[in-house]
Amino acid sequence: MNAKAQDKLEVNNILFIGNSLTYTNDLPELVKTKAKYSGYNIQIEVIAYPNYAISDHWKDGKVQKLISSKKFSIVIIQQGPSSQTKGKNTLIDYGKKYSEICNKNNTLLAYFMVWPSLNYYDTFDGVIENYKLAAETNDAILCPVGEVWKNYFNTSKKFDYYGTDNFHPSKKGSNIAAEVILKSILKYLR
Repeated sequence: MNAKAQDKLEVNNILFIGNSLTYTNDLPELVKTKAKYSGYNIQIEVIAYPNYAISDHWKDGKVQKLISSKKFSIVIIQQGPSSQTKGKNTLIDYGKKYSEICNKNNTLLAYFMVWPSLNYYDTFDGVIENYKLAAETNDAILCPVGEVWKNYFNTSKKFDYYGTDNFHPSKKGSNIAAEVILKSILKYLR
């Protein structure tokens, strides 16, 4: 983590950028509520569209304008599982673009690590590895939701974090995701 990240931030505005894995069960609002119960007041904004990758958001141009025009403490980016080479490269290459604009605006970047669909469970390790690599490469915070999910599945043999489509989160899965995200960013909040 770079030097500016060592100090707690003064403003608790958080921007979530993602897709349906972010907006299902209103994950950002769950993070906000859990933060409130932990004694932190955060404000959230969300840009999330179905089937969007971080490259799609970047190409739209809205995120750059928003990050540059408004003070955010943290920008949390998320895309699909990204276990394959193309997804990994997008996480790293576009993550660099987000990192640069965040650094320019004294904002921290975080990756919300997701999970594969249950049908592609065998790709889980690739998802975890690629999100970790992207966060490390771009000096970003890692919110290791996918890793927490996989550990739970491996020990409990229950898959109840998945919703009925075996990809999007159940309410329980979103609650766990919110807890992991909050725990990952908590030390940067004031």
